[in-house]
Amino acid sequence: MALGALMYHVEIALSDVDRSVYEALDLRLARHPSESMRYLLTRMLAYALSYEDGIQFSKGGLSQVDEPPVSVVDPTGLLLAWIDVGSPSAERLHRAAKAAPRVSVFTYANLALLRKEAASRVIHKMNEIAVWPIAGSFLDALESKMDRTTSMDLTRNDGRLYVSVGGETFEAELTETTLATPVG
Repeated sequence: MALGALMYHVEIALSDVDRSVYEALDLRLARHPSESMRYLLTRMLAYALSYEDGIQFSKGGLSQVDEPPVSVVDPTGLLLAWIDVGSPSAERLHRAAKAAPRVSVFTYANLALLRKEAASRVIHKMNEIAVWPIAGSFLDALESKMDRTTSMDLTRNDGRLYVSVGGETFEAELTETTLATPVG
């Protein structure tokens, strides 16, 4: 018997000061049996930190390899932004950059390895792909407070990310870079 997805209900009070976005998000997240908690949390953060009209999670979940985990579409269904999570392959990013005018990646993976793979392949508009590294230790701390029903406050301000959940506040750097930026 195959395991089914676990459902998470997450309420987020979003205060994205850097983008002047303030919203109350009520999310239902399905965690596929093969999905790590780090991936689920990064997918949730990618949605919140990219929030705008038309944002949506992939309808097919992880099984839809030709769709981004999170996307932004206009009212006609035109893809405006491809938002990927984890460590997508260079080929996937190449397809994404041809399919959408904006591509971003929220990752907890080793950024140097992502850049090495990207440099070894042709990626359309590689310099324009935004990469948002999120520390694995931050995601691990956040995971310790996650229940199947969770409420949190999420604030981005001056390149810092603050998440208050379960009586604790966790903080991480959140700075945009690109795949083409050399590791220094």
